[in-house]
Amino acid sequence: MTAKQIFISISVVSSAVILALGQLWQPANWLFIITLPLILLGIYDLVQKHHTILRIYPVVGHGRYLFESVRKEIQQYFVESDLDGTPINREFRSLVYQRAKKSNDTRPFGTQFDVYRNGYEWINHSLSPKVVSDSNPRVIIGGTECKKPYAASPLNISAMSYGALSKNAILALNKAAKMGGFSHNTGEGGISPYHLEGGGDLVWQVGTGYFGCRDAEGNFDQKKFSEKAAHDAVKMIEIKLSQGAKPGHGGILPAAKLTREISEIRHVPMGQDVISPAAHSAFDNPVGLLEFIARLRELSGGKPVGIKLCIGNKVEFLSICKAMLESDIYPDFITIDGGEGGTGAAPVELTNSVGMPLRDALIFVNNALIGSGLRDRIRLIVSGKALSAFHMLRLIALGADTVNSARAMMLALGCIQSRSCNTDHCPTGIATQNPARFKALDIDHKSKRVAHYHAAMIESLVELIAVAGLERLDQLEPRHINHRVQGTNVQNYSELYPCIASNCLLSESTTPASWQANWQQATAAAW
Repeated sequence: MTAKQIFISISVVSSAVILALGQLWQPANWLFIITLPLILLGIYDLVQKHHTILRIYPVVGHGRYLFESVRKEIQQYFVESDLDGTPINREFRSLVYQRAKKSNDTRPFGTQFDVYRNGYEWINHSLSPKVVSDSNPRVIIGGTECKKPYAASPLNISAMSYGALSKNAILALNKAAKMGGFSHNTGEGGISPYHLEGGGDLVWQVGTGYFGCRDAEGNFDQKKFSEKAAHDAVKMIEIKLSQGAKPGHGGILPAAKLTREISEIRHVPMGQDVISPAAHSAFDNPVGLLEFIARLRELSGGKPVGIKLCIGNKVEFLSICKAMLESDIYPDFITIDGGEGGTGAAPVELTNSVGMPLRDALIFVNNALIGSGLRDRIRLIVSGKALSAFHMLRLIALGADTVNSARAMMLALGCIQSRSCNTDHCPTGIATQNPARFKALDIDHKSKRVAHYHAAMIESLVELIAVAGLERLDQLEPRHINHRVQGTNVQNYSELYPCIASNCLLSESTTPASWQANWQQATAAAW
């Protein structure tokens, strides 16, 4: 007997039994309150054409969709271990929560990591640990052409737009930045009132949509840019070329999350997805990019201007390097986003299979600048899944000057990794424009949590530097970090990721063989 036949049989028999009982005892008819909705649901399942499972298994087939709807929650809370959860495992989610709450973040009984697995990493400690005098280290960003350099914290809030995040989330992050003395990247959605209200330092990200500084046709408007860039809260400007989660795709704000206020801030129409173009219209080649950088630096009154990108075709970045050498124009910083980066909404293929992972990208960019003789002119900022001080430390060892974090800051706000950022149904009021949800996020309380997390991270970072026998962050070198390659084969980062010689790309005779083809193809005149 098929499920369909069973349903029909049960429906007929149960109805007959209730009717018979009702003749003997009238209150028995109340049983139809339970059975009749189920029978009607089953009839609907049999006649609808969208779900084959429901047509074959009326009523009971809904269990499949029910369990599917809570699968992520069941997986997270009942199935996964502390170490195998993705994208961020429970070990590090708990670390962020504990530091945000200023609760006990120590671990008893030893590490849960398998220290003999391939890929395990650790820092060399010293038998003569130092005392780091500077408990709040800063990194100066801004070259010789920059009139207003910025003293940045080693850890800052990565790009997240108002629109992708709620106004309460933006306010809480900005207040935290003010309390902790670190910067808050606006994301490509532009500067909202909520980015300014908290008084925190801002990095204004200018994407391909030029939100906040665009004309009616979506082109760059220098007058609007100058007005906003002059604000005291704006400390740096970041030109977004691409991002790790969806490189080459532009930005997406689903129409469901577009409010009237956001449309006015961004100067975009209501009722449709807000899609940033894949490429900029203000320039179309490496030299044009650098000229645009110089233009924004002048229009902002001499504030640091840099670029953000995910590395793809190596030739294209080397073309930017050649353009710097030919034009004598340099960005003040380069933000490198890894292919493992997160976002509110990204096509599956792009987030899974496009974009160079952060570590590989950082090694390449750092070497490219060293080989071009440009490294001392430019600061490197990295963004991509840094949740602990050791995560920061190994990125700094590979060449980063500062680290940006988005998901860690969201976790500090109270994010539970529900992965519903693209639905407007965020259960914590962070990635939603639904007032019923975001109004529940207490700005004062959550801002303190983010500030606590940042302070604990900097404290731990300084402690690791001291443990390594160093006195300053800039003394950290690749040799200080070890990586288990396989079995007993252990190499430090300097052995695993060798650095090319300074200025070696400037002469054909000194260009390493593995770099020659890409360097020769690179040109300042085209990508």
